[in-house]
Amino acid sequence: MSRIATGICAAVAIAAGGYWLSLSNSSPSYPLVSGAEAQEADLDTSTIVEMVQGAEDAPVEIIEYASYTCPHCATFHQGAYKQLKKDFIDTGKVKFIYREVYFDRYGLWASMVARCGGPEKFFGITDLIFEGQSEWTKAGGPAEIVDELRKIGRLAGIDNDQLEACLQDGTRAQTLVAWYQENAERDGIQATPSFIVNGKKVDNQSYADFKKLIEDELGS
Repeated sequence: MSRIATGICAAVAIAAGGYWLSLSNSSPSYPLVSGAEAQEADLDTSTIVEMVQGAEDAPVEIIEYASYTCPHCATFHQGAYKQLKKDFIDTGKVKFIYREVYFDRYGLWASMVARCGGPEKFFGITDLIFEGQSEWTKAGGPAEIVDELRKIGRLAGIDNDQLEACLQDGTRAQTLVAWYQENAERDGIQATPSFIVNGKKVDNQSYADFKKLIEDELGS
């Protein structure tokens, strides 16, 4: 996916946060607000935890920007990412940071489920979300999609009460969107998946090209 329209995506996502709370109601619990209004609200984006794998002092830092509804992101996570993790993250050579991009309300909802289990379960849930992307994104209307995401959360060991608390947290939804906007604007993210490798923006590419890039950074 490409050409991220930040303000529009944020407005849609924030409205979706309200719509989530009102699946059984006739009107949203939260009004549609623009991205700018969300930024001006009393939202503390420093409360959003960075999701990190690998050694803190690894010589190479890779930040991935991805959307849970992006097919190219799913392809990356089912292929190149697994090789990257085995060869570089698990060996202490790469610190990997995953940052969500919100193209739509469904991506936001998936993010809220993925984060519900905390950092310990985040990447495992992310794997499940991407593995099942073609199923849960086509489950039907919003209520059906929410139910499919709940199933993924339960499969990861999150109980119903905890899941509902996460999904009902409208303030967290707005804060996530504001955090996403700050990151995307700062790093000039225009497509997903996109990567920042030791401070330099990199487009999606084959694992072979990624490996060469990392090895160049390692000086090997």
